[in-house]
Amino acid sequence: MQTVKALDLSRNDMRWVIEHDPDRCTMCGSCVAQCTQNAIEAVMLRRDVTVSEADVPEPLSRHAAHPVIRQKVSLATQCVGCGFCSKVCPNDAIRPVRNTDQRMPVIARANGTIKRGGRSNLSTQRTLDSIVVGRISQMTDPALDSERHTFDMRAPLGRVLLSHELPLEVKDGKLVKTGSTPPVNWIYPLIFSDMSIGALSTRAWEAIAMAAAYLNEECGLPVRMSSGEGGMPVKLMESDHLKYFILQIASGPFGWDRIVKALPRMKTDPAGVLIKIGQGAKPGDGGLLPAAKVAPHIQAIRGVPKSTLHSPPNHQGLYSIEESVQKMHLSLNAAFGFRVPVAIKCAASATSVSVYNNLLRDPYKICGGFFLDGIQGGTGAANEVSLDHTGHPVVSKLRECYLAAVKQGLQGQIPLWAGGGIGLTGNAAADAFKMMCLGANGVFCAKILIQILGCVGNENGRCNNCSNGRCPNGICSQDPRLVARLDIDKGAQAIVDYVLAFDSELRKLMAPVGNSSLPVGRSDALVSTDRAVADKLNISYAC
Repeated sequence: MQTVKALDLSRNDMRWVIEHDPDRCTMCGSCVAQCTQNAIEAVMLRRDVTVSEADVPEPLSRHAAHPVIRQKVSLATQCVGCGFCSKVCPNDAIRPVRNTDQRMPVIARANGTIKRGGRSNLSTQRTLDSIVVGRISQMTDPALDSERHTFDMRAPLGRVLLSHELPLEVKDGKLVKTGSTPPVNWIYPLIFSDMSIGALSTRAWEAIAMAAAYLNEECGLPVRMSSGEGGMPVKLMESDHLKYFILQIASGPFGWDRIVKALPRMKTDPAGVLIKIGQGAKPGDGGLLPAAKVAPHIQAIRGVPKSTLHSPPNHQGLYSIEESVQKMHLSLNAAFGFRVPVAIKCAASATSVSVYNNLLRDPYKICGGFFLDGIQGGTGAANEVSLDHTGHPVVSKLRECYLAAVKQGLQGQIPLWAGGGIGLTGNAAADAFKMMCLGANGVFCAKILIQILGCVGNENGRCNNCSNGRCPNGICSQDPRLVARLDIDKGAQAIVDYVLAFDSELRKLMAPVGNSSLPVGRSDALVSTDRAVADKLNISYAC
């Protein structure tokens, strides 16, 4: 027998342990064939049994070989707990079990492995969970009927001018427009946030895009989808469906060339342009698309060879907010003839209010939105240490930005959109309502969309395998065998059904407080069961 060393890995060191019942197993091989991590294998197990069949003890040794499924003990092939083996097993003979005694956080780093995770591993209670709707209109103000009342559920994307700034004059008893105004699109207060073609599989990206188009054309909900970094398919940019998309221009210039070349052939303008300066899950840390996910169609869209693609942590040519306005906002506004609102996306941080104040004072008045992304957002391109230890919760920064604008009488001029953990507990409508009451014009979310598509990753470290191209559900993979597992039509339908439920639940929260339009800034409707949260957000405390 080989000598066992103290540093040798065992099954008990792994995050997940495979439990296999050989009595139920038929050795069909389905679990081994489907395991994207290559974490299990079929082996022969030798069994030595001593028996005695005579009237007096006559010990006999019998040897038998039995086929079994065995877990591999390796960092490169460790089980991630996705549970696909148990899903395909016809006899429920195998399943992954979370190991509470695992040492992986230390072992992985000691072996030179810097983990990239698909989701945040934060498990602490969110600020939003300690906030409830405390003002209910009953006898004082009439509440509304959420089923029959007409609600105006639209949010601005674009610079909103103050009344005295509008280029309007009264001539001959008529209101006449005497100049141009910044472009403003009134859209649904839920944006499908940026996930690139590359980070997602083609089927996953297409399912979300189909859902956005269906919600617009069949349901009358003007939901918009951000393209994510790295460009879009040319046929989509040259189609009428471009009006449902927000083109993202990120720090990595991948795909820009295709966007520029498609400009003359665009039949319609996009819903907006989003300049991504930073992400809440990894502020100051550039994105990474590993070579394993740079499939031929990604190479074509981004104009790159098959190699690992790094995005800089910020725009390399920008050194100040003023320079950002001059270089990026003006150039992108000009590219679309000043017809398309141009917004900026930043990670929530201690400097968020300073950035927002500078944008409010922009003399050109061309910033069409300020997107704040909090630490609880998740991304497959982020290091685990970035996910857990850099960034800022979005709630307090959103509130500070809104109150800073209120003090100057400029609230609403640059719409505030907030994201990062929206729908983390499954109920995005409640999160959105609370964020609006704290000052947001709308919210954006992405993580919950891939959950709807079948993602099994969670905040407790299950799966979270988005970054290596071995997503068991084909959502964050470019492997054709894995991508084929995702049903586009069912995925799109699931997203549509969720958004319709979101819409209904949002109305049910607006109606009791007596609001027929979005309750932006209605902080009087909220109370907190946490004294510190109430004091920080300047809302009522309830016990």
